[in-house]
Amino acid sequence: MSITNGPRPEFWQRKRVLVTGHTGFKGAWLAHWLRDMGADVTGLALAPRQSPSLHALLGAPACVGHNVCDVRDSAATLEVVRTARPEVVFHLAAQALVRQGYIEPLETFAANVQGTANLLEAVRHAGGVRAVVVITTDKVYRNLEQPFPYRETDALGGHDPYSASKAAAEIVVSSYRDSFLSPLGVSLASARAGNVIGGGDWSDFRLIPDAVRAWSTGQPLSIRRPQAVRPWQHVLEPLAGYLRLAESLWNGPAHAGAYNFGPETHEAATVERVVRLARDAYGRGEIIWGDGTEGPHEAGWLALEITKARNDLGIRPRWPLAEGVRRTMDWYRQLGEGVSAEALCRADIKAFNAAGPA
Repeated sequence: MSITNGPRPEFWQRKRVLVTGHTGFKGAWLAHWLRDMGADVTGLALAPRQSPSLHALLGAPACVGHNVCDVRDSAATLEVVRTARPEVVFHLAAQALVRQGYIEPLETFAANVQGTANLLEAVRHAGGVRAVVVITTDKVYRNLEQPFPYRETDALGGHDPYSASKAAAEIVVSSYRDSFLSPLGVSLASARAGNVIGGGDWSDFRLIPDAVRAWSTGQPLSIRRPQAVRPWQHVLEPLAGYLRLAESLWNGPAHAGAYNFGPETHEAATVERVVRLARDAYGRGEIIWGDGTEGPHEAGWLALEITKARNDLGIRPRWPLAEGVRRTMDWYRQLGEGVSAEALCRADIKAFNAAGPA
């Protein structure tokens, strides 16, 4: 398959699309991109956990069918799906933080496992849905702490509650695809994305938001595990993959299954490298380096093999790590200078669509 520059706007014109988790960082970007391509977007999510939030800055409640709903509530979820009558569903609603999973393990399992089952059960009974993309994480794999990228066929696992809950969600997806949705003509896939960065993230326990909070107030940024390696990528990279995957699923179940979305393996980088790039782009900032022993267990080395997405969907990364970090820090700086979040997001999407493969 030839390499494409991203989703096809003509495909999304007037498509009825449900985005769960549209009040979150990735969900707000995705809903905004879909609206700009002419889709009729309905959102289903809890209210934003942070203030500010990209969802609010984009004026999303006025532009999207906005439903405050907890996916752990099966009846309410079914009602939203039936009312929205979506043709395509992106399921991003989740408890999405490793450290929060240690603090609230039961809530994490309920949101990520039962919530996924509730959403797929609603799709099963509502009718009319043609394609579903469930977003999980790169942390679904049984991490052996060995320097090789994980493939979609590698064993699932999860040491911490967040990772385990997302691995369990993958099993739920596989079961619903085989038992219920494929016979109904619904094409279902899961998307396992690497660590995302980008403007508009104010989540706790995330590297770039922590850096922006610290440096914007003249405080030092404390780094617990500077040598941890992750598959960092700008948020538009996986979102382009989700959109292309949904487009492929629309035509039938041939592309159903699991997909990794991340940078090329050689672009996986240490936390230290990302922080230094961020400080260079931001122009200032003090850093306190830890020795890797503080806090609960987290994987030390993680990278993804992305050949399947390249071969089956015709996509590959566009922005190398340094470019993604630079654009992220520019986004926050320009927002502080008075540029609107909508203008910043639209400019990044335009630049991303115009870029060729990295």
